Amino acid sequence: MSFQRLAIIGLGLQGGSIGLAVQEFLPKIATTGYDISPESRARAAERGLVHKVCDTAGEAVRDADLVIFCVPPGVMGDAAAAVRDGIAPNALVSDVGSSKQAVAKALGEALPDHLVIPAHPVAGTENSGPDAGFAHLFRNRWCIVTPPEHTDLVKLSALVEFWETLGANVEIMTAEHHDLVLAVTSHLPHLIAYTIVGTASDLEDVTQSEVIKYSAGGFRDFTRIAASDPTMWRDVFLSNKEAVLTMLQRFTEDLTALQRAIRIGDGDTLFEHFARTRAIRRSIIEEGQDDSRPDFGRGDHEGVQGHTG
Repeated sequence: MSFQRLAIIGLGLQGGSIGLAVQEFLPKIATTGYDISPESRARAAERGLVHKVCDTAGEAVRDADLVIFCVPPGVMGDAAAAVRDGIAPNALVSDVGSSKQAVAKALGEALPDHLVIPAHPVAGTENSGPDAGFAHLFRNRWCIVTPPEHTDLVKLSALVEFWETLGANVEIMTAEHHDLVLAVTSHLPHLIAYTIVGTASDLEDVTQSEVIKYSAGGFRDFTRIAASDPTMWRDVFLSNKEAVLTMLQRFTEDLTALQRAIRIGDGDTLFEHFARTRAIRRSIIEEGQDDSRPDFGRGDHEGVQGHTG
């Protein structure tokens, strides 16, 4: 492994999981970490998420040859600017954000003299904070790397090797394509989940206790997604708004078509649509991205896999 010293800025679910995974799978790499929350720093130290939890971001990045920002997209630029004076000139800068164009721009503007290769591990749970991380979060999950044009291929290969060693399957694509793909596979589903759960809680003729008591499996899955970190998802929608709005418009048109089919009793259209989407579910299971067992095999802590970013 080319990297010898890793600095993690942000010690929540993603940052904590990276720290624990590195200690398990890349034990020769020295890890430091920083979180803006004193409480999170204290808990990260108690759990041993990294070898050393630092009191400042500048201290954490000193001498690091790989710096990974694990903070919400909206503060990515501020977090990078805070380490500008302390980061080593040859350090590779990366992140775990789920909107790549905006994050790449923010990191590049804050650290113009450094090589920035954004990445997005498509893995997570609905939990957040330093208690949420675990070493196998990235096992058999995709990590999308979005290098800029004319990037250093040696550094790119090293970053790919890093994520593969943590258990991830790595895919390389442009930031623009990433944002479009994730808008439909992750961002729009989260927006729908937040909306459905909010609608249920606002109903006047159905009490909130009834919504909770009689929740069917589908609604329970929506509540799991809607329990994701509100700060991060606020920033995701704002930082990837063009792609999200494009997909939301397409979804609205498809929803209107289904609404019309129900209104006029067009059972053939409904059946054809449901049969086509059922096939997508089977393909996801065949690709190993979910489990066909009851409750999707989510009976243990590490089985509660999903995407939160």
